[in-house]
Formats: sequence, C-alpha cells, structure tokens
Amino acid sequence: MARYLPNLNALRAFETAGRLGGFSRAAQELNVSHAAISRHVHSLEAQLGLPLFARAARGVVLTEAGGAYLAQITPALDAIARASEAVRIARTSSLSISCEPTFAMKWLMHRLGAFEAAHPGIDVSLASSAHLADVAGNEVDLAIRYGRSPPKELGFDLISDSPVYPYASPGFAGASGPADLLTLKRLHEDDGTLWREWFRTAGLADATLPERPKSFSTLLAIEGALAGQGVVLTSAELAHNDVQRGRLIRLSEIGLTYGAYRLIYRHEAIRRKPLRLFRAWLIDATRAFRPA
Repeated sequence: MARYLPNLNALRAFETAGRLGGFSRAAQELNVSHAAISRHVHSLEAQLGLPLFARAARGVVLTEAGGAYLAQITPALDAIARASEAVRIARTSSLSISCEPTFAMKWLMHRLGAFEAAHPGIDVSLASSAHLADVAGNEVDLAIRYGRSPPKELGFDLISDSPVYPYASPGFAGASGPADLLTLKRLHEDDGTLWREWFRTAGLADATLPERPKSFSTLLAIEGALAGQGVVLTSAELAHNDVQRGRLIRLSEIGLTYGAYRLIYRHEAIRRKPLRLFRAWLIDATRAFRPA
C-alpha cells in the first residue's frame, strides 16, 4: 500500500514556521520569501483538510491540531536528516576545494601531499580558479579566497592576514629603504593602488607613481620578480617557498595590511569528517601567517 506523504517542501515550511514561531523567521532560515512560506503552509492545510495556524495579533500561532502535528513532524524530519547525513558521509570520503589560483600554486600545492599522505582515504579534488565557487549552493565543499571582508551567512576561518611586503630577486639586495624602491621597476597586480598605499605607509605619501601602470596577475607579478624584472608587493605566504629557497628576498620590513585569506564553508557541511580534518590541518599549517 502506497504511503500518503504531503509535499516535502510544504512540510519543511510548516515545521520551520511552527518551530520558530512565525513565517518571517522560517523564511529567513530557509532563505525564501515570506510569501513562499505562507503558500506552502496553505498548500499543506489544503492537503490535510484543516488549519494548522491561526492569525494572532503579532503574526500566527499554531492551532491545537497544528501543535500536535508539529510534535510528530519535527522528530521525523530530524530522523530523516540524520539518516541522510549518515549515508552521505559513509558513501563518500571525497573533498572538493576551490582555491584562489596564486595561493594554490605558490603555497597549497607544495603541501597538499602531506595532507593526503596523512589521510590516504580522502580523495581530494582541487580546482584552482578565480571563479567564485558557490559554496552556499554546494558547488564545492570548501573554498579558499582572498578578500578584505569575511563572507556573510557562511562559516569561515582566517588562514592568513599577513601584510604585503616588497620582494625581489637577490640581485636587488642593494635597495636599502623605501626611497630606493621609487627608482626600481615595480610589478603591479592592479592599477597601482597597492603600491601607492604601501608608499604612504612607508612615509612617502607624496611619491609620484604612474597613474595607469602595466598590470599583471598576482602570479605573473611574482614570477616577474623571480626573473629579476622588478619588485613585487605580495604577502608572506605567497613568497614563503621562494624566500626559503633563496629565490626572493624581502626589501623592507614595512608591511601593508590589505586583505586576508579565508577558508569558507557551509556551517552544516563542516560536520563531515573529511572537511573537519582538512580544516584542522590547514589552520595548523598556516599558523605562522596569523598573529600569535
């Protein structure tokens, strides 16, 4: 005999509104409109043939039948959620990561093998792309992004807020101060804003710089510095490997705090073991790039 089951979206709307005590709060939790919640609830009431909510001075309240129904629906949906999550976690040990390209190439790829060796059962998929992957929509499990502000409505951990410093190949070691950098070729990853802000921080606010310099991607600007073509402003984690190998040197200890790298994820997704393990590993591995 076939089960009689109301529409699942209607059940979720009713249960959320009943649990939170109103349509507006339910709309906020489910990220839909107030009208959508109302429409789903009315649809469910029509299917069941009785009212579940009654109008009140400050919105709606559960009817007696609605309260009794909610008491059974909430644990049933909780059980479905737990069962689904358990099956999903048991079925997959994969981990998909979207990473800002320069961080991926200059830092993460050099260390990802250590994580995979420590956790051989986790299949890691890394996409290096400037495309802002839809973490909220479950396009990827985790994203590593650079920005000046943290994301809204998503979980995140600070990976690095290291200032940017001027770096160049060892052939530029004779540069002894900020004024010397005015005479050198500066490699840009933007329209020159970053360099102008750095010179202001260094006490040279009146420094004359080209208004529209030739710009490169961050990665190309770093590669240009490695090739001896000039000086680049970049953060410590991006220069770390090349500094360790003697390929880049820091020309000044004056740093400009500009942005930060963050690990971004959905709050509920972090319950998955592969995500928790990678999160813990990454936070530990980047400890040197954050304040003590």
